[in-house]
Amino acid sequence: MASSWTGDRIRLRAVEPDDWTALMRFAEHGGGPGSRLDLPRSAESYRAWAREQAVADGDDDRFRLAVEATDTGELVGTVGSHRTGRRSGWFECEVTIGADHRRRGYAAEAVALLLRFMFAERRYHKCLAAIFAHNEASLALFRRLGFTEEGRLREHVFFAGRHHDLVMMGMLADEFDRRHTTAGAQ
Repeated sequence: MASSWTGDRIRLRAVEPDDWTALMRFAEHGGGPGSRLDLPRSAESYRAWAREQAVADGDDDRFRLAVEATDTGELVGTVGSHRTGRRSGWFECEVTIGADHRRRGYAAEAVALLLRFMFAERRYHKCLAAIFAHNEASLALFRRLGFTEEGRLREHVFFAGRHHDLVMMGMLADEFDRRHTTAGAQ
């Protein structure tokens, strides 16, 4: 591993203003049946969002990083921490991988690199992930990483004409350390 931000298949880096086209493509082609329907966004809104992300300081430990394939240099997704409880020591993570790049191990590697940073460098104690109950691929991903289902918010989110359950999954820092001990300690 070349750095703390690089894995076998991906590297995490800051979002750059020029990433807006890939980010727009991920949003437009990201969902399938049963995905949340959002209002259409303009190209300019994606350009502005990418510019904002490129200069965001992340002082409150809420940030988004680009996930780049090491073999091609192509932007394949994003990963980040979008909610934190600094005083209690928890953060919530999320990962998005573009539809054309799924099922290649990018998401697992990106989340593991993020967790290593947040647990070891930022000293958080717990990571949470909120996942739609019908999203079997994401539930399986977080289970493989070692997350435990901690609860289910019944009919918590409304989209596609009905209410959907949200599954809350969590992992503690020591659970991560036991499971992922040597992979990033170099």
